[in-house]
Amino acid sequence: MSPAPALPEVRWLAPARLTAGLDRRTRLDLAAHRSVHPLPPHPSRDDLLALAEGVDLRGRGGAGFPFARKARATLAASDRSGARPVIVANGAEGEPPSAKDTMLLARVPHLVLDGACAAAAAFGAEEIVIGVAAGGPGEDSVTAALAERGNDLPCPVRLVCLPERFVSGESSALIRGVNGLAVLPGTVKSRAADGGPGGVRRRPTLLSNAETWAQLALVVRLGVDAYGTVGTAAEPGTVLLTVNRPAAGPLVVEVPAGTPMGPVLAACGTPAGEGVLVGGYHGAWLPGRDAVGAPLSRAGLAGLGGTFGAGAVVALPGDTCPIGEIARVAAWLAGESAGQCGPCRRGLPDAADALAALAGGAGPAALAQVRSALGAAQGGGACSHPDGTARFVLTALDVFAQDVAAHVSGPGCGRPVLGVLPLPAESGPRLEVDWSRCAGHGLCAVVAPGLVRLGPHGYPASTSMPVAPWQRHAARQAVSQCPALALRLDRRR
Repeated sequence: MSPAPALPEVRWLAPARLTAGLDRRTRLDLAAHRSVHPLPPHPSRDDLLALAEGVDLRGRGGAGFPFARKARATLAASDRSGARPVIVANGAEGEPPSAKDTMLLARVPHLVLDGACAAAAAFGAEEIVIGVAAGGPGEDSVTAALAERGNDLPCPVRLVCLPERFVSGESSALIRGVNGLAVLPGTVKSRAADGGPGGVRRRPTLLSNAETWAQLALVVRLGVDAYGTVGTAAEPGTVLLTVNRPAAGPLVVEVPAGTPMGPVLAACGTPAGEGVLVGGYHGAWLPGRDAVGAPLSRAGLAGLGGTFGAGAVVALPGDTCPIGEIARVAAWLAGESAGQCGPCRRGLPDAADALAALAGGAGPAALAQVRSALGAAQGGGACSHPDGTARFVLTALDVFAQDVAAHVSGPGCGRPVLGVLPLPAESGPRLEVDWSRCAGHGLCAVVAPGLVRLGPHGYPASTSMPVAPWQRHAARQAVSQCPALALRLDRRR
């Protein structure tokens, strides 16, 4: 039997709202939850919309879209079609540096359910759907929470388990997964409000991430004025951050919106270092000196060229190679794409290869190739993955400009790559090259051009290549068509 997934550790810089009660308990069951959060009122449709607008509640999954505007669009579609809406709670983070939604579902699941149930009751929803990572700590916790509630729910609630991949948390990918389809972003951009789960009978869908629903529960319980006693005037309330610490697990921290970054990093024992990533792997890098005073709010970070995103924070210490670290993550992001559009199939892999070459001291041509590949990828993707990846890499090249220069003009910065930026353990198949057989035919690069790259002498540039899900068919073809039988697909990892 595999060990139970570890629960994310929590901390708060007063007051504790989303994390209230976790100083005494690992997880709040229904009885403990009600002792901390008494039964909330039952607002009407108009009252709930007014509450969300009164605090300008925004989505906490990355885009920061106004909740009330999204809800009104869903309700308008419901009124037009006559179909009752569906409430979807997105708990599929899929991003290594983010653990806040997992923490909420694993440790305070009833707070998320309170928000989703309040909306379901007010809006006359047909169903609540909760998406979680399969095998993660949220799965068992939500299952137990639903059993604790029994029939005390405004409508049926369905738990959907999704593969733990980066794209699983994208809204259209989640909706496809709910419908039993491949968990991939839709190739045609559309609004969930106009139709989501339901197969042929697509139903208007109000989709927000787990923290958004938990915040809504607090707004309903506290009211606009009490909710706004912390935070800023423009962004009231608290926010959840995932602070990633070298050689330690992620720490989920609740702070009032607008709190400077410096005290938060100090409370977590994490110096700002040379640069701080805010917003996760679709976020942006800030120089360490700027990050210390950065207000942790959407407006505060945007004013410094940053983005709040999902609140994932990683400070890069000075003893690791920044370019090597960025190259590791860029390669992972290229492999995590859906492979459904040109920017993901070619642009991101090209940028990742060029970054790896830059980290190895390939010179100005490699840097130019990174910028060219990412420039071509921006704005043309079927989802936000190419744009987010480009922002992550390009802001890093600016913040770590001195290190970039050292890699362009000489042997590099001289520091090892310590693997500080968190990535999951590798588990997918790899395409392996047997050098004793390879004759340099180059057919593999023709059959699988996004997977096999040839070196200057016509042989594969690497002897072991990770295979993304969308590359597996091409990898099998390359193995079967290799004239020298020099390729094999290793599935043992």
